Amino acid sequence: MEGFLTHEGSVSRARILRRALTPPEARLWVRLRRRALDGLKFRRQHPIGVYVLDFYCVKAMLAVEVDGETHAGRGDHDARRTRWLERQGVSVIRIPAEQVRVNLDAVLTFIASTARDRIRS
Repeated sequence: MEGFLTHEGSVSRARILRRALTPPEARLWVRLRRRALDGLKFRRQHPIGVYVLDFYCVKAMLAVEVDGETHAGRGDHDARRTRWLERQGVSVIRIPAEQVRVNLDAVLTFIASTARDRIRS
């Protein structure tokens, strides 16, 4: 689905964000890139509509958001964003940054399981 609901402003923003991953995002990316997780291809800082997703698996239509300090106080915005993405058929899972720091293997197991379930259905 190349070009699926992209917005030029979000494409430019995604390019900038790719160079500025947070430490938890960078740690997770090392384990998601190059199909390292169950052969699933993930994109980082992927634009859909006006939003830029931390990580996105096209095949599973699954967004993985790492929620850290930048998400504090943004609950309403995140909820609106999730609802919009779900209306587009994209499932969103939110992972606390602290879990990426302390329990990365469990986070990866959860992401892989969720992606497999989405692909099967």
